[in-house]
Amino acid sequence: RKCSYTMLSNTIGHHLMVHQAMIPRSLKPFSYICGNRMLSGYKPKRNVRESYKILELEEGCSLDDVRNSYRSLAKKYHPDSGSITADSAAFVKVEEAYRVVLNDVASRKKSNENKEEEEEDQLKSNAPQHRHYLSFEGVGYGTPSQREKQYMQFRVDRATEQVLAYRTRKLESQDVAADLMRAKDVKQSKKVKITQAVERLVEDLIQESMAKGDFDNLSGKGKPLQKFSNCPHIDPLTHNLNRILIDNGYQPEWILMQKEIRETIERLRKSIVVSRSKLGEPMTPYRQQQWNRICEQFVEDIRRLNKRIDSFNLVVPILSRQMVHFSADKEIIRAQKTYEALMENTEASGSDTKENEGGDVKQLGWKSSLLKWLN
Repeated sequence: RKCSYTMLSNTIGHHLMVHQAMIPRSLKPFSYICGNRMLSGYKPKRNVRESYKILELEEGCSLDDVRNSYRSLAKKYHPDSGSITADSAAFVKVEEAYRVVLNDVASRKKSNENKEEEEEDQLKSNAPQHRHYLSFEGVGYGTPSQREKQYMQFRVDRATEQVLAYRTRKLESQDVAADLMRAKDVKQSKKVKITQAVERLVEDLIQESMAKGDFDNLSGKGKPLQKFSNCPHIDPLTHNLNRILIDNGYQPEWILMQKEIRETIERLRKSIVVSRSKLGEPMTPYRQQQWNRICEQFVEDIRRLNKRIDSFNLVVPILSRQMVHFSADKEIIRAQKTYEALMENTEASGSDTKENEGGDVKQLGWKSSLLKWLN
């Protein structure tokens, strides 16, 4: 048995050595122990860079890019695709490259995940223990996802409490307003009751006095009262109040302001005419300077008066009673014309006086001559 087992193993090794040329070179041999001989198996030994070049990709690409490139090349080189570029050998290379690249991408992804986990562990170990309480307003405990759920529930509860508090305040304010309205109604009803009681008392007293005959000796018995105006659209109470105010010398503010404005403009007009009359004729340079100063002061007074007119227009109740501004230039021209008219009247009166004096002289001369002749 031992001899036959040795011969069988030698025969199998011989056949494997004979058919070794039929195995592609791109396959990497690996050893299996069979008896006292090493049996050779093969796995792809294509380089990773060459695999990326076959798939027309660059290192570090994503998994979707690898799959899309493999699909496009499979459609191009697969023997059953029916395309012009179909090639079984090329398709085998593409498939081997695809598997190599998949393994490389998976290994890279796994290494990146391991690095991220290591970095996260380092950060967790270096971060202070209370760091995670700075988020979510310090609500909750456990992992971040658990704390986030707890925080969302906390916000819902808080919003519900705020809504309930707002509704409670609103209802309380409505109750307070209702209480105030009820108190106001009670007060008004009491006032009405008192007024009606007083009116009934007065009416009873009047009827009692009329029954006794106390009003029979009055001078206006049987005549209508004359205290109201004939216009039915005027309120009698307002009419009586206005009459009482007028009888006691009261005047509204706008009437007093209007009276003040009229008195002020008349005073200013008289003063400038008097100032011009004092300067006289002819107008020397010195008198002209004095006249200019008088005109400047007059312009300032008119400006103040116009401000007073603005205040009057704000309080006057009737639109047609509003006043317009006075023009200082027009008032100065008016004063000049008034002065010229006065001068003409003065000259005319002076000429009449001279004629009268001449007639008197003539009469005196005739009398004196007559006396001389008689003598």
